Amino acid sequence: MNTADIAGAVAADQGIEKAAAKRVIDAALKIITDAAVKGDEVSLPGFGKFKVTARPAREGRNPATGATLTIPASKKVGFTPAKALKDAVNG
Repeated sequence: MNTADIAGAVAADQGIEKAAAKRVIDAALKIITDAAVKGDEVSLPGFGKFKVTARPAREGRNPATGATLTIPASKKVGFTPAKALKDAVNG
């Protein structure tokens, strides 16, 4: 499922135009992205939480040559599903 599919489903469910539904979905995703860039946690009750965590620099190996290299520090966005979502997926 992609953004167009979700927009079509929202439009059908809410009785609005598909283009309007796509604009709303795009705006919601931009707001979530902007919050993640700031390092804020985004909580959607009944769905889950998006949280940014820091990954420290670490040593790794090049699998082709076996040479040691330093993997730089980075941030990652994690998602923790809410109990309601887990229950829905698991039946």
